[in-house]
Amino acid sequence: MAPWLLAAAYDSGQRLRHLWANMAYRGQRLREWIAEECGWTLEIMERPRRWGWYPIDVEPPPMPAFTMLPRRWVVERTIAWIGGKRRLSQDDEYVPASSEAMIYLAMSRLMLR
Repeated sequence: MAPWLLAAAYDSGQRLRHLWANMAYRGQRLREWIAEECGWTLEIMERPRRWGWYPIDVEPPPMPAFTMLPRRWVVERTIAWIGGKRRLSQDDEYVPASSEAMIYLAMSRLMLR
């Protein structure tokens, strides 16, 4: 699915150079495909490791109280804003183009505020 969407973005003439993705896209094949086909770089945003298996006689490292994850909040915030709109909170649209149009309207309204 990711190569199909990225190929469409590349063909549309978007001026992308660097992509951020979550850990679902950490495969080497996708990274190589993006570099070869599009010429973009891919950076995976990883969560800090908190849990692990330790022997009984070994003290585990302390868990961080707060860890800043760069760029991860941008996508999560945008999805939360879109989900706050009544018509976009459920996927009721029959035609994908009308759903896309509603997303554009919602994001345009947010940008105008």
